[in-house]
Amino acid sequence: MKTDIIQVNSELEGHEAAVDAAERFSVYNNISGKEAMHIRLLTEETLSLVHGILDDFTGNFWLETEHTKKGLLCRLCLSADKLLNRDQESQFLSVSTSGRNENARGILGRIREVFRQSLQTESGTDDAFLQNMADAWAMNGTSGEAFWSLQSYRQSIAPKKESAEWDELEKSIIAKLADEVKVWLKSDVTEIAVEKYIARR
Repeated sequence: MKTDIIQVNSELEGHEAAVDAAERFSVYNNISGKEAMHIRLLTEETLSLVHGILDDFTGNFWLETEHTKKGLLCRLCLSADKLLNRDQESQFLSVSTSGRNENARGILGRIREVFRQSLQTESGTDDAFLQNMADAWAMNGTSGEAFWSLQSYRQSIAPKKESAEWDELEKSIIAKLADEVKVWLKSDVTEIAVEKYIARR
């Protein structure tokens, strides 16, 4: 089952329609109580990734399900076409006093930064830039494509449980509620999938 695709933007237009779609999604799939609340919270967290990300940013949001041995896999998806090149990235960062994106704090901020930067690569043929980004964000990568995984990130920092990164992970709503978060950097599009399993009843 897949919901209609809802257009969302950096000014939060489409936010209410997306939350409504999440609630209808839960009803349709007989998801109730705490699990329905988790779907709603994950929807709001996913939508918060686009708020203020870039001027005139527009993306597509939808929810879908897949039946698996572990239960019903609910997937909250966000995709956007590549928008800007790195010259525009430099102009964007020059607005910040520090020259960095100050929103890249906490696990949600890290996901937002991966998302934002990937939208600003010139093309999928710019393999060197994509590989540098994959290395910086501990991504898995192949030529022309890379992806970031919450579970891989969790495993990579597990030995450092006294670190700021682990503390951020422990405090994150999306890290607590989602079974997995994946960010794919493809040639012309970036996609985020937030996954949540609902146990079979």
